[in-house]
Amino acid sequence: MAWARWVAVVLCAVQGGYMVFDGVRALVVGSYVTPRSGDHAGELGPWARIVRAVGIDPESTAMKAAFVVLGAAYLVASAAWAAEASWARWLALVLAVGTLWYLVPGTMISVAVLVLVLIA
Repeated sequence: MAWARWVAVVLCAVQGGYMVFDGVRALVVGSYVTPRSGDHAGELGPWARIVRAVGIDPESTAMKAAFVVLGAAYLVASAAWAAEASWARWLALVLAVGTLWYLVPGTMISVAVLVLVLIA
């Protein structure tokens, strides 16, 4: 199923790219990307409640750095899977499980990557 591998490669790149962008931005500017208008203007996504519930400050330098590291790892998984490295699927699997907390779009991508790892 070559199509499944390529869909997973793209999803890993999207997830990783956004996490690197958002984490680096948060480290440089001081805050993550948040909505500018609407009911949730200036608020972090639902993921922040999850990490806060386990005792991690979502605005901490460590959490921002974790975004960068996880995102970079996703980019490595994407490139490795595109290059057909034997270990790439396992890295993608570990990352997908490890980012299920990243509600809501991140969770959907993680679940999709999990499914694609299993069928690819």
